[in-house]
Amino acid sequence: MQIGGFQPLTLSDYPGRVAAIVFTQGCNFRCPFCHNGALLDDDGPAETLLDEATVLETLRARKTLLDGVVVSGGEPTLQPNLVDFIANLRQLGFLVKLDTNGARPDIVRDLLNRSLLDYVAMDIKAPQAKYAQLAGTNVSFDRIEETVQLLLASETLCEFRTTFVPGLLTKSDLEAIRAGLPHDAKYTVHQFVPDNALDASLRQQGTASVPSIEPQASTNEANTDDHIPHHIDWLSGE
Repeated sequence: MQIGGFQPLTLSDYPGRVAAIVFTQGCNFRCPFCHNGALLDDDGPAETLLDEATVLETLRARKTLLDGVVVSGGEPTLQPNLVDFIANLRQLGFLVKLDTNGARPDIVRDLLNRSLLDYVAMDIKAPQAKYAQLAGTNVSFDRIEETVQLLLASETLCEFRTTFVPGLLTKSDLEAIRAGLPHDAKYTVHQFVPDNALDASLRQQGTASVPSIEPQASTNEANTDDHIPHHIDWLSGE
């Protein structure tokens, strides 16, 4: 598996759990607000990729300290041996959380059917009319909706989240996304942090408060320790 980064400890990325994060290399989106640009190319520089066996061995050595592992990216569902990798994590005794953009419902369905996931966080970038703009590429919205429905029908814990990018999204956009989800679905809105945004023009703008769309439905990512965005420069295998 192409592993572009590894964070040995996080207290914020897996709700209620002490975890590590494995960042896969490669993404099928080019979101202008992405802060992990180094993970986008399918084939990262060989010298920056981490050896899968070494990562697994590091996790094995830390399993008494960790509850789970977050598999993030990039976009993990692009990895051809994702099922085997997650199965190895489960064999080590870890809970597994998957972060995904939802564009590959077939992979998510397979993982759910195999009972390999304990938690899934899916990004919903925008309402349908703005999806290509916020994803930075043409996207099959039917596939996005299919993944949403798969997660809602599953017994696996899940959440849906949107990054509020001023100038690209409005409060009405957030309300439209929220209205498309069941009332009891967990939906969080994260504040855009302009540092390291893929679109250099977005780095010049300041942050803006996240509009409140309903009580306790949004999270201010910049000011809440539980939702600190993880940039690839922070990653370390030590």
